[in-house]
Amino acid sequence: MKKLLLLIVIGITSLSCGKSGDVIPSVAVNFQASITDPRLSALNTRGGAVLISGYGVAGLILYREADGSYAAYDRCSSYMPQNNCAVTLDTGGFTVTDPCSGAKFSLIDGTPVKAPATKSLRSYSINVSNFEIFVSN
Repeated sequence: MKKLLLLIVIGITSLSCGKSGDVIPSVAVNFQASITDPRLSALNTRGGAVLISGYGVAGLILYREADGSYAAYDRCSSYMPQNNCAVTLDTGGFTVTDPCSGAKFSLIDGTPVKAPATKSLRSYSINVSNFEIFVSN
């Protein structure tokens, strides 16, 4: 009886596991720069966005929202993240595109706006204080 119960538990457990390849990996992110850094000059205007390499899974996207607040996302596309495809900024700066699949994401909240993606980009905490910008998770 115990063996049968163990087999049932193992079977249910294995069926309930999701695909691990559908999740953007969680990596430590600690980015800090002066808001006057020339790399961040696009953030001086609302709707401005910049790409930062070397942080997160595939780099960072920093975005200045219409209300003056900021958002930060990982550049790794949420569609088949195991491919590690870095999204690119679109003309106009309000969306980014996964060049591998054609999926598009909104920079306002990271949500997908064009298939095949169904999950949002990984977002990070962002704080601006004393002319310094901090991005972390």
